Amino acid sequence: MEYRTIRELLEYRATSTPDWVFGVHEDWEISCSTLQACVNRLANGLTEIGVTPRQHVAVMLGNHPDHIFTIFAIAELDAVWVPVNVNLRGPSLDYLFEKSAPHTVIVDSDFWDRLGPVLADKNAKTVIVRNASKLVSPSERMKVVDFSEVTRRETAPPHTNPTLDEIRCISFTSGTTGEPKGVLLTERMLMTFSRGAAIASEVRTDDVFLLWEPLYHNSGVQMCILALMEQVKLAIIPKFSASRFWDQIRKYRVTKMHYLGGVIDILLKSPAHPNDKDHSIQLAFGGGCSINGWKAFQDRFGVRIQEVYGLTEASGFSTINKSGKIGSIGKAYPYFEVKIVDDEGKPLGPEQIGEIVIREKEPGLITQGYLENLESTAKAFRGGWLYTGDLGCYDEEGDFYYKGRKKDSIRRRGENISAWEVERVLNSHPKIEESAVLGVDADVGEQELKAFIKCAAGSTLEPLEIIKWCESLLPYYQIPRYVTFVDFFEKTPTERIRKESLPKETTDCWDLENSGYKIERR
Repeated sequence: MEYRTIRELLEYRATSTPDWVFGVHEDWEISCSTLQACVNRLANGLTEIGVTPRQHVAVMLGNHPDHIFTIFAIAELDAVWVPVNVNLRGPSLDYLFEKSAPHTVIVDSDFWDRLGPVLADKNAKTVIVRNASKLVSPSERMKVVDFSEVTRRETAPPHTNPTLDEIRCISFTSGTTGEPKGVLLTERMLMTFSRGAAIASEVRTDDVFLLWEPLYHNSGVQMCILALMEQVKLAIIPKFSASRFWDQIRKYRVTKMHYLGGVIDILLKSPAHPNDKDHSIQLAFGGGCSINGWKAFQDRFGVRIQEVYGLTEASGFSTINKSGKIGSIGKAYPYFEVKIVDDEGKPLGPEQIGEIVIREKEPGLITQGYLENLESTAKAFRGGWLYTGDLGCYDEEGDFYYKGRKKDSIRRRGENISAWEVERVLNSHPKIEESAVLGVDADVGEQELKAFIKCAAGSTLEPLEIIKWCESLLPYYQIPRYVTFVDFFEKTPTERIRKESLPKETTDCWDLENSGYKIERR
């Protein structure tokens, strides 16, 4: 399938459907013509401060229209968007900026207290800050510009010619093991993310989608591009809220619902109400719906579940469950091949659990690799197939089933978490000699984090001390729920901790949720 670029889509929408409402944010209805004008103003402003094609632009913004304009403006300029998870802090944030080396940074002032110290020893030339007047002490090493100054430019399109097969985004994702990897995404891949969402949502003209997904996440930007590709509307909200969800659905008359991780189970935990089926949603699509939640959600809210499976490296969705078979991730999308293989890469038969591997049927739909990481790129690709690191199987009818992560990654409420990242922070505590982090079964969402701690000789720690240490250095979703102490770790001949020997039971552990202490989501 041949796509238009984001720039071409903006021009097409502004000329063919100028008055169509692309998105609603609070009381602001953003027409397609207004959208293009806002994007072009920002793109021209970025050009004036020195952004050129293929330069890296890091973006650390909340969910609001300026974030959408920023993503589209970077694409118009043929530059490279580096999304930054707004929950990152400390070593994780430093690592991302060290690896991506952005020329320009665009950030909300609310995040400056965390980002400012990280940028102090980096080589970013310009920092654009929304509400820059709130900054107490901007760095003298960088030029700091207020976002509003950059958007006061002409509305004509910039003089650039972006193409589909250039790198448009570097998305840092926790892989199966080790340090985060920067997945190289072309604009064609971003379009395929949205194409997959269009198929999964059974999109129709005049559909309304609730844009609750964070825009630093591929699931968020895919909805924005989908609203350019198809004549649909976005209701833009800051974040997911279970208590406000159904009121927002009714207010905006949302017709299609996208979910991630434990969203379905979280909504089911709300008290039942006589008007549970009084809404406009026709279909819910996404990944990570639990088997128990699947039927319960359909029965209670009258919404059909359509489960998909995919990963960033393969343009989002790779399989889709069209049959409605509960627990299945379905069959491959028409532009992918999917199979299950053993450790030697040999295909497995029905009901045999092995690794999920993917191959494209159309060129350019799978990543070219990872940023400055030839070793991880080589490991991920074998014989033309992408090895996902996920376990799965298929039944006699050819429907696939997800069976968890193959190696050392944890899936928690829609986020992939590298145990290595959490262990690195734990091990930096002066009273901790070694640590290990495992994913254990969760009540809501896929997994919770259990931390095993070996204290340094002569030292003792309370679990809450460990939690507070993590809270200062990790995003909230990477903070362990369970903490237990050990005297030693069983190890391999190469001195690696044998994680398979560590117990996953949680009944005898210290439990953050039962402690009375609340993590602040900053």
